[in-house]
Amino acid sequence: MESVRHVWNSLVFTLFKAVDIAPLAIFRVVFGLLLFLEGVGAVFTGWVRQVFIEPEFTFSFIPFFPWLQPLPGEGMIYYYLLMGGVGILVMLGWYYRPAIVLYFCMWTFVYWMQKSSYNNHYYLLVILTGLFVVLPANGYFSIDVWRGAVKRQYFVPNWTRLTFMLLLLIVYTYAAIAKMQADWLAAKPVKLWFEAKADIFLVGPMLTKEWVQYTVAYGGVAFDLFFVPAVWWRRTRWWALAAALFFHLFNSLVFQIGIFPYLMLATSVFFFSPASVRSFFFKNDKPVQSLKVWQHTDKHEKQLTCMLFLVCIALMLLLPLRHYSYPGNVNWTEEGHRMAWRMMLRHKYGKASFRVVFPDGEERILQPQEHLTHKQIAGISTRPDMTWQYAQYLKEKFRQEGKGEVAVYADVRASLNGRPLQPLIDPQVNLAGEPWHWFKSHDWIMPLREKKVR
Repeated sequence: MESVRHVWNSLVFTLFKAVDIAPLAIFRVVFGLLLFLEGVGAVFTGWVRQVFIEPEFTFSFIPFFPWLQPLPGEGMIYYYLLMGGVGILVMLGWYYRPAIVLYFCMWTFVYWMQKSSYNNHYYLLVILTGLFVVLPANGYFSIDVWRGAVKRQYFVPNWTRLTFMLLLLIVYTYAAIAKMQADWLAAKPVKLWFEAKADIFLVGPMLTKEWVQYTVAYGGVAFDLFFVPAVWWRRTRWWALAAALFFHLFNSLVFQIGIFPYLMLATSVFFFSPASVRSFFFKNDKPVQSLKVWQHTDKHEKQLTCMLFLVCIALMLLLPLRHYSYPGNVNWTEEGHRMAWRMMLRHKYGKASFRVVFPDGEERILQPQEHLTHKQIAGISTRPDMTWQYAQYLKEKFRQEGKGEVAVYADVRASLNGRPLQPLIDPQVNLAGEPWHWFKSHDWIMPLREKKVR
């Protein structure tokens, strides 16, 4: 019991040790800028129109908010522009608290609203904006300080820095573990991606070379596994940052994955000593606040913060493991794939058609392009949950048209990492009559068949 108390007291001391606020302030500025670019960039690249305005039907996240649907007309354009403006407020630290709360809510809503264009950095932004809601990130180098809305702070508790460092460790480590499987180590998805990008300026011809593909595959595992420990250790920090710069800029050029590479680079500021960050960015503004300021924090507040910290870290550790509770290859079934840092692991494509059986016995074959966009068709052809949702959509559509209760059967064939097309969904199962199980595998998902070697 005494040893447990000692460990707990050590944790409290570590989390509430006073550290310079400079890294948090600098990251807030960069983070706010990236939030702005994420919002307005999605509008001006046409992404918002393609994902929210053009589709007849939007695939929301099943277990949480199926009622979340895009605003009518051009509403989502203004929604994203508003998010961009809120990002500027976060960057400037101007009305920071209401701004970050608003961005967190708005971003979380659009995250749950659609999954045709799922990206891991969308989930990461949910976590980071939620974290920023409780951080005193406007306590320094902000308009809120300048206008007297908040008191200037020079020091913050260490948990405000340590949380980012541990989150990055979790993200990269799980990404590395996910890559340690046969297809990735054989560079199968990398080969398929790179062959499709052979026309990229300057680097395209190199991408088709086998040694480059294997270098990227094994280099990706090594980078994900060792980057955070290397950047955490002072002696290897600059080597790690050089590798990160190359890795993320390469990904940005080849895969065009938005702000994610730059967001990950920006988090590196937390791995430098806070004092060195101040001496680089704010060398003419020396702290006047006592280092002991956080020693006077209420004891119960410290205890509660420590418990919440442990709960959050535990959730981050457990969520990526949930796919192990489902049978089969997660890259094929997709059960437990999201929110697990399984980043860019597979190349999938497929074909789908649907047979609708009406109460009077009439049958009709429907092609998904009648109702869906190209990206949505790619989703229902490779992701079983989206196939099920489309069947539910057809069921409701015909019910509203007065056709009664229809049965919907899906003929879906998919390919994983270059394998021949094979059935993904059992064509004998009426998906319109199947319930959705939150914590149970669905037996209408066909298992991945591997080609036997003779």
